[in-house]
Amino acid sequence: MNYTIRNSFLTVTVSSHGGELQSIKTPNDREYLWQGEEATWPDRAPNLFPYIARLTEGKYTYRGLQYHLDIHGFLKDTELICSAHDENSLVLSMESSEFTKKQYPFLFFLSISYKLDQDVLHISYLIENKDTKTMFFGLGGHPGFCVPFEEGRKFEDYELHFEPDSAPKQLLFTEDCFVTERERDFVLHEDHTLPLTHEMFDNDAIILRNAGKKITLCSPNSSHFVTVDFADFPYLGLWHFPKTPVEYLCIEPWCSLPSRKDVIEDLEEQKNLISLPAKESCKKEFCIRIQ
Repeated sequence: MNYTIRNSFLTVTVSSHGGELQSIKTPNDREYLWQGEEATWPDRAPNLFPYIARLTEGKYTYRGLQYHLDIHGFLKDTELICSAHDENSLVLSMESSEFTKKQYPFLFFLSISYKLDQDVLHISYLIENKDTKTMFFGLGGHPGFCVPFEEGRKFEDYELHFEPDSAPKQLLFTEDCFVTERERDFVLHEDHTLPLTHEMFDNDAIILRNAGKKITLCSPNSSHFVTVDFADFPYLGLWHFPKTPVEYLCIEPWCSLPSRKDVIEDLEEQKNLISLPAKESCKKEFCIRIQ
């Protein structure tokens, strides 16, 4: 089921399936959210939990037992319950179940809150550990934005603006998208901008750390832009379908990383995961400003 929230600045539609954003429109009916395409990426803005990206062989271990988990976890494929809905806010939620425990052996409650405040959409995740043991997980967003989002422009007319005091490092991945121990400086122009090209994504996603707290997608000499504030998330992913001139860009706040190649990760030992003690809760938020 789809739910709509709106104010005088934005109209936002969210699906109960995975709590996935379906549309972000301004009053002139301009669509900013990628609308999906089967050949190059059918999704729009998946929510990622309890793991981000790939596990070696789709497996991990926990306390000596082995579990299988698909790429980006099961939240994106779960039907959520509407807990609250009014004109400018929405809360969707899920709880652990026999189905989730087969993949992820923890008791938990999770909710996703969408709230409009003028031209900003706040997306908040709340995770409550209902278990008697520490819970380990990854959490993140994967929104794709239309590029171009203005008539008469093309993908290469746009650029990303980083904060002036950021010094991003690119984490280097294997060809099949597993994390390595290596990184390098991510070179920006002197004004902390990065012009977009399709060739940037020929080797798949660009994953950054130390990328600041927010990033803006815009075109020079235009008053329209998208800003993503990801202050709660230590990593930022940039992606579109590799080696293809598609018309979208994903800006992805991540709290953790994929597994190492050929390593079946022990969930308790993967250092970049969130560890949430028993009976405690964790909240993470990112924001999308549309102008």
